[in-house]
Amino acid sequence: MSISALLIANRGEIAIRIARAAGDLGIRTVAWPTAEYAGMNIEGAVKLGHRKELAAIEDPEARRQEFDDRVEQAYETARAVNAGTGGGIDDVIGPAETRTWIASSLRRPPPTAVREGKKYAYIDT
Repeated sequence: MSISALLIANRGEIAIRIARAAGDLGIRTVAWPTAEYAGMNIEGAVKLGHRKELAAIEDPEARRQEFDDRVEQAYETARAVNAGTGGGIDDVIGPAETRTWIASSLRRPPPTAVREGKKYAYIDT
């Protein structure tokens, strides 16, 4: 049986790798709206990517607020809904639709090719 569709139930870099590999194989991918598609932990990415800007803010409270604002913006960008529009996944489904989606995916595998000749040509029977 070959795979025709895939529900990505992981997040972060692993989800990105799964979605890319599935896309290369022609497999349809879906995810929940709460899924996150980011190359690394979002808080860590903000600390690393904006460390100079954050370090330039002298007031610790203002620095923390700026960090929180940037993290919130990064989470919004990494949401599955936005990843879907950027080509990361094919569709976003609600958690309530998951069981129905999986059941319908299992019912629609691609047809098996009709075998011509022996299954194992090197075995003489």
